[in-house]
Amino acid sequence: MSSLILPSRPLSLARNVISTPNAYFWATPIILALAVFLFISEAPGVIRDFQISQNPLTLENGNVQNGRCTTRKAVFTDCEARLVYSYAGRDYDTEVEVMFVDFHTGDYETGLVISADHPELATMSLGLDMLWNRIITLTVFAVLLGGMGLGMIFLGIRIWRVKGQLLRPAMLTPVPVEITAFDRKRGVLSITYNDKIANDKTGRSAYTRMKNGEEPLIVGEANGKAIGLAVRHGNTALPVLLDDRLQRVELTDDERAAVLAPFAYQQEGDQSDPVLTEDTKRMVSIWKRLQAFFGVLLLIVVGVVGFWLWYVTTSPTAFQSPGMDINNLMPAPLNEWGCEQLKKRFGQDRAPLGCVADDYTSWK
Repeated sequence: MSSLILPSRPLSLARNVISTPNAYFWATPIILALAVFLFISEAPGVIRDFQISQNPLTLENGNVQNGRCTTRKAVFTDCEARLVYSYAGRDYDTEVEVMFVDFHTGDYETGLVISADHPELATMSLGLDMLWNRIITLTVFAVLLGGMGLGMIFLGIRIWRVKGQLLRPAMLTPVPVEITAFDRKRGVLSITYNDKIANDKTGRSAYTRMKNGEEPLIVGEANGKAIGLAVRHGNTALPVLLDDRLQRVELTDDERAAVLAPFAYQQEGDQSDPVLTEDTKRMVSIWKRLQAFFGVLLLIVVGVVGFWLWYVTTSPTAFQSPGMDINNLMPAPLNEWGCEQLKKRFGQDRAPLGCVADDYTSWK
């Protein structure tokens, strides 16, 4: 790998050598809008049902009307109903809706529950059974969507700040970067690269576009990924990927020729030199997607099994969701073992989902 020797004086860089991905401009407001919509639509119901759960009162003469549950994507369930009831001489009529994650198939059974302290607060018993499921679901989605949107805003601000700093001359420090993805469309080469190879690596990713036949200055290859040469501009947060003709750096023609001299064999079209090819792009993309898929799958499995173990051995209540749902879906031997652990602690109460007999009350 040849070294890059630049003039020992502050140098400026061309405009727009760091780009903002187009997705930032449309995806960020959509993601934030989804997070706000989800919170506004679901948080009031969760807060209401949490208040009811502090002192719940089941009304046997309550009327649950027009009850309906809809399952989307196999696990996301929305249930809504009209609740009509009388308490302490007053009549009440309200609409409720609950959302939770469940692997249940078939119909749901539910009753009407109010707050003994605030009888105007009413919900379905299903909403209380799934309360922690709903709290976790709302929290996870709100944090993921909100965090993703705010993270994109932060990264966008960083990019715009870096673009302003690059116009001022500063000392340049060459660093190798890993090219993680690229795309050629309509004469524009779009490249994503990661600062994860240099000794003082930051792990940050940057995005750039090269036009008019420009190509990145490739200096090697590692693990199927091309290694490009970039420069740190003073103390700016992101390195700048260089082109193979050094047009991005403000140099005189003589200086540019002298700096590129060690890389002359690249200009002569040496076929052994690593370049950006569609095969490399495809291999990087598939491998990265497989890693992400199996990594997420492993985390989900570990999380689900860990939560199930906590539920059957430690949970303060047998009617904890989604613990009941997970236990109900476990293979027969694990389900039986889980029900035994629950029965040891809650055998005097009615059985929860997953451990209930045909009468829907006793332990199986």
